[in-house]
Amino acid sequence: MSRYVFDGDISGFGTQSGTRLVVGHWTASPLGEFTDVMVEFADGERLLLAPSPEVRDFVTATYTFDRHEIVDVVHRRVDDRVSVEAGDLRLGFTVGSVTLLGRLLAVMPDAVVTAPWFCTLSDPIARVLLSGVRTRGTAGGGRREFYGARGQHRIVSASASWRGDDLGGLTRVEPPVRFGFGSTPAAPSSTAVRTTVEVR
Repeated sequence: MSRYVFDGDISGFGTQSGTRLVVGHWTASPLGEFTDVMVEFADGERLLLAPSPEVRDFVTATYTFDRHEIVDVVHRRVDDRVSVEAGDLRLGFTVGSVTLLGRLLAVMPDAVVTAPWFCTLSDPIARVLLSGVRTRGTAGGGRREFYGARGQHRIVSASASWRGDDLGGLTRVEPPVRFGFGSTPAAPSSTAVRTTVEVR
């Protein structure tokens, strides 16, 4: 069995047009530092915007999309403001205060909350408390995946456009996104996370 570990943050929010956006910004991974964006449009189409064939191949072997594009993905953060340019997509969001979950995670040892065994134990609790959220599950190709959250902040404002068309203001991630076995939280948020993928 091979184990791949990705450290970074996952930010998810919805827009008034019905489009939901999930940005993964990975500062340490087997594929180097990169950012990818998963989009689910109001009509249900699922799109991956990936910065390289290597990222595309790994992500599409783990998650399900209707189509994917390899584009330059530029992630910038200045203070609490994050902006991302990815092909025809432009988005920005502001990171706000720590959530209650973030406060709880802050008092727990990092080695515990990111461990696959803890993700397995916490999964039933996450399912009940956070609609659509899973901390472990079976991914594509028989892979197993574990999400170990280290912290969480609210997203308090956001904007996005696709091919020059405004996608509308910030909303909850409803309905949940359908890229894999779980969704980001319904409440717009940015979660510091260690993702572990096991490949047999």
